[in-house]
Amino acid sequence: MNRASAWAPSSDDLAILGLLAEGHTVASVARRTGLSERTVRRRLRALGDELGVDSTIETVVIAVRAGLI
Repeated sequence: MNRASAWAPSSDDLAILGLLAEGHTVASVARRTGLSERTVRRRLRALGDELGVDSTIETVVIAVRAGLI
């Protein structure tokens, strides 16, 4: 099953995932996006739940493989 086939993350979520894919930390992503670290972590958890994965790395990998970032 292609987990990303019906997945449509927001542009903000894609920005978060893109920065993580570049190697930024959650703290750095928060500073760069103007969000709190808590908000970044909450969004990552929600994305993982939506995809049925347990880690941020898995979420980023799915987004990369789907060509979203």
